[in-house]
Amino acid sequence: MDRSSAQSRRGVLRLGASAAALSTLGHFASRTPAQEPARAARDPWLGLKMGIATYTFSKLPLDAAIAGVKRVDLRYASIKDAHLPLKSTKEERQAVAKKFYDAGITLLSCGVITPADDEGSIRNMFEYARDAGIPTIVCKPSRKSLPVLDRFVKETGLKVAIHNHGPEDKVWPSPLDAWVAIQSLDERIGVCIDVGHTARCGVDPVEAIRKCAPRLYDLHIKDIAVASGNSRPVELGRGVLDLRGILDALLDIKYAGHLGLEFEKNLNDPIPGTAESIGYLKGVLSGMKAG
Repeated sequence: MDRSSAQSRRGVLRLGASAAALSTLGHFASRTPAQEPARAARDPWLGLKMGIATYTFSKLPLDAAIAGVKRVDLRYASIKDAHLPLKSTKEERQAVAKKFYDAGITLLSCGVITPADDEGSIRNMFEYARDAGIPTIVCKPSRKSLPVLDRFVKETGLKVAIHNHGPEDKVWPSPLDAWVAIQSLDERIGVCIDVGHTARCGVDPVEAIRKCAPRLYDLHIKDIAVASGNSRPVELGRGVLDLRGILDALLDIKYAGHLGLEFEKNLNDPIPGTAESIGYLKGVLSGMKAG
């Protein structure tokens, strides 16, 4: 990280810390009734549905993962099969979903799911989402199975977001690969852009967001140490991604899908890095305007 980037990061963190301190003080200070509506109207996410991909908490049991989402003050999630197994009954799926909803967390998507290249596996993936009341499936299908996905999307009304996994992925390395492949399919088949994997392919995540905007149904936000194929994940703001540009693009296209933090640096102790990353994003957004 160069000197100017480090200074910029420190500025954002100071801004986020100041905002957090003022918020805490405001909680205990007396306020007039006229101040309450203004305070309630402020949204630190500027309308974005900021949540978390629970893969971040995949080493934590279900109840601890839910507590972790609440601890970092998020209200949306994309659930991973570590917390809701694909081999589960309808009743089990409904019970797990209810735990999230009872905690004030809305499940906007599930995944990433990699179905086998057969109709039974794909059917189970759709039933899994339907049973849990989840509107969008983030998945990594084969190209051969796209017609089957198209049929199930039409039958169920659920959305599918194809997730890219970077240069190691021989099917969907970049979201642009998925974008080209889905053009003749039902419009409810779209993409989930992983900005880290996208950058590792040499593709600008900001340009990908704008290109795929009509069918951008989920997004994994993260940061990476360097923009290369073997880069490692880092806390948001400590890496090289243009996070402000990414947020600006999402606001500009009026993105309505799940914006999920996927923090992969330390799965055994994810809360500190997750909290830092969320605070950093709030600091960046505090100086921006909604699209």
